[in-house]
Amino acid sequence: MGFGKVGSEVARRAKGLGMNVMAHDPYAPLDRARAIGVKLVSFEEAISTADFISLHMPLTPTTSKMFNNDSFSKMKKGIRIINVARGGVIDEAALVSALDSQIVAQAALDVFMEEPPPKDSKLVLHENVIVTPHLGASTTEAQEGVALEVAEAVLRALNGELSSTAVNAPMLSAEVLSELEPFVALSEKLGRLAVQLVAGGSDMKLLKLTYGSARNPNDLDTRVLRAMVIKGLIEPISSVSVNLINYNFIAKQRGLIIAEERIILNGSPENPIEFIQLQIANVESNFASSISDSGEITVEGKLKDGKPHLTKVGSFEVDVSLEGCIILCKQVDQPGLIGKVGSILGQEKVNVNFMTVGRIAPRRQAVMIIGVDEDPSKEVLKKIGEISAIEEFVFLKL
Repeated sequence: MGFGKVGSEVARRAKGLGMNVMAHDPYAPLDRARAIGVKLVSFEEAISTADFISLHMPLTPTTSKMFNNDSFSKMKKGIRIINVARGGVIDEAALVSALDSQIVAQAALDVFMEEPPPKDSKLVLHENVIVTPHLGASTTEAQEGVALEVAEAVLRALNGELSSTAVNAPMLSAEVLSELEPFVALSEKLGRLAVQLVAGGSDMKLLKLTYGSARNPNDLDTRVLRAMVIKGLIEPISSVSVNLINYNFIAKQRGLIIAEERIILNGSPENPIEFIQLQIANVESNFASSISDSGEITVEGKLKDGKPHLTKVGSFEVDVSLEGCIILCKQVDQPGLIGKVGSILGQEKVNVNFMTVGRIAPRRQAVMIIGVDEDPSKEVLKKIGEISAIEEFVFLKL
């Protein structure tokens, strides 16, 4: 009961012991439960089917004495209860009655309605109750651990990095966060690239994210990646700062519908994600070649040597690093074209740091991608556009 940070960790350990785990938490996201392999259920289903109940919820007006005579009467006979949350979530008199009637076989308690409990407490003295003082965070080791965790969280936040301890952000374990962190930049850059391909005035309403992975879809928590894609899409066209906390609200505010798909690939599950594809439907593009055969603006990327790479634009396969500034050109594949573009940029003192071509077949349509160190002027871009073999182009800043 309660599926926050502590409840999630207990669930992971219970799964490791081979237990069938369900959880009740009205605020827990389905993605987190799915990633751990836990079924989210109603309070009534949880108390009526469980053999063990472990409590990890705050004490609020809603949870106060949530476990009372009525709820105990709905439980299996012989259930065992652990409460390391707050004493007030259990009606202690009702628990004593449930213990006496053997509805509850055993209880383990670290918290009480009154702390310390009275010496003559029937609950504390009950032969089927194990009690410990509410001192879990009061050891020297625990205090040192908390101090280090706080300091590390502050440093990560100040450095603009992700934190696994933000109370109002998607809750991910440190292990999952560390594993997904290299894909954060890829997700944001794909969003930042895609929004620049949307023609001015086109209103984004439907976004599809596809993740290719060799892992079971239930073992892949993509909330942080979804947040970073939204950040990349929205921030370049808005004054709003998008983060892990507000991305869902901002997306809904703009009427943006987000669909996700996970494609299971053959290969090693050690790498959590092989590729991320982003598609924006029902919009016009200022670079028509970015529209795939299915009709959406499509960009796809993956990590190479730990760095974000663009691997697909529209229906064209490419391979370029997602950094700095790039010029996308749709062209007729022919000799000398790369030299012409390079000469125009060189004459204007614009340094080229890479140039690559993705083509369907020799001497047919192709996409040329040029990485530049400086922003080319409008005159330079105009000269590039005047080359007869270039059908369209767009300048993008990542």
